[in-house]
Amino acid sequence: MDFLTKYGIIINDEDLLLTALTHSSYANENNCESYERLEFLGDAVLQVIMSEYFYLNSNLKEGQMSKERAKFVCEEALAFYVKKVGYDSLIKVGHGLINNINDTIIADTFESVLAVIYLKCGIDACKKYVNEIIIPYVKENKDFFSDYKTKLQELVQTDRKSLEYILIKEEGEAHNKEFTVNVVVDDIILGTGKGHSKKEAEQNAACEALRKSAR
Repeated sequence: MDFLTKYGIIINDEDLLLTALTHSSYANENNCESYERLEFLGDAVLQVIMSEYFYLNSNLKEGQMSKERAKFVCEEALAFYVKKVGYDSLIKVGHGLINNINDTIIADTFESVLAVIYLKCGIDACKKYVNEIIIPYVKENKDFFSDYKTKLQELVQTDRKSLEYILIKEEGEAHNKEFTVNVVVDDIILGTGKGHSKKEAEQNAACEALRKSAR
């Protein structure tokens, strides 16, 4: 597997890289380790690198930096990066998912592969990789936005369940308000989202609900 060599990254531990591409469904069927532990580490590494980037390269306030960072580490963005690098076809899943490798799974492997780079090549190599893969899209302010509310509505309609968005908090000055919304299905809170408008908060709540449902 040489998909990282074009970025000047050589991983000598192919077994670890294979683990980074192994979904839990495949791991359960074949009695091997999945990428979940690596994903946990890679998520933290990515958060640090992107946080440092916005801290050093912008004058944004904390909340604004969080919002900008979220745009480029969301599920759609991470899946996009994996497909750009070109290893989405190498992801191993169980028999039931062979024809249904969704963006949630693909996005997870961006973080698990980043963890391998961190463990084997160090943080500087991770920064270089992120700088080549992600930062160009930050600079052009690419929109990875997806209509999560519509996706969730379609999912809920399949099961004929009730869905509503409930505003639970509104705070901040009039010109810089922050709204917090719960998305509730059959009286169960499936996701919570924040945003500078009710619409944005609802979309973020729906996004969280979709991520949970895909696990």
